[in-house]
Amino acid sequence: MMNLFSLGGDVAFVTGAGSGIGQRIAIGLAEAGADVVCYGHSSGGGLEQTAARIEALGHRSLAIIGSVTSAEEIAAAIARTEREIGPLTVAVNNAGIANAAPAEEMGEEQWNRLYEINVNGVFLSCQAQARVMLPRAKGSIINIASMSGSIVNRGLLQAHYNSSKAAVIHLSKSLAMEWADRGLRVNVISPGYTLTPMNQRPEVAEQRKIFERDTPMGRMATVDEMVGPAVFLASRAASFVTGIDLIVDGGFVCW
Repeated sequence: MMNLFSLGGDVAFVTGAGSGIGQRIAIGLAEAGADVVCYGHSSGGGLEQTAARIEALGHRSLAIIGSVTSAEEIAAAIARTEREIGPLTVAVNNAGIANAAPAEEMGEEQWNRLYEINVNGVFLSCQAQARVMLPRAKGSIINIASMSGSIVNRGLLQAHYNSSKAAVIHLSKSLAMEWADRGLRVNVISPGYTLTPMNQRPEVAEQRKIFERDTPMGRMATVDEMVGPAVFLASRAASFVTGIDLIVDGGFVCW
């Protein structure tokens, strides 16, 4: 039965793999048996560190620097993946940004930049991945959204972020339906409040207490807790699962 969750023989491509949830999922896919290509912007060597940890597990990896907002760079990275590692079978589109501002004061540049990465970047990534997966009628794409795509977080002024994540969820469902009969599954993981490096900074310590208080399980998620959902959706265990939004939030959206 556990072989259902094995990713042995799979080749995965993870965007935003240099830190946080993306880094942990990339390593987690390797722990399940996949070779994993790490894609993202150059910042502090995080991509290289992720790739090194994957190789230490005995799996092949590449660290490819590029932007999810460039169709050409994504296509080149996937071509390199297939050339040097093998046929792509799993993709996790995690790259995204977050910030906050009152809606009535938010500048157009701030709005457009977040949408360019969080929505356009996911679409361009899915498009490039599907172009190599669809001819083989095999593949699993997992897009990382947020519970903020389903609810509005109390006290956080993020109209742009929340709506971008809602767009990712509905985009994923739309793509899942386009490609359902062609062997390609598309699903979403929507994390709740998670202990990423951004949420472990001293300046957000008080806010973190509020996040923990408002979550029914009484704590924030660890990045490790995003690995199981990703492995499930990537694996044969989810062979009849497409178009779902898997919310991993400790029960937050129930309240």
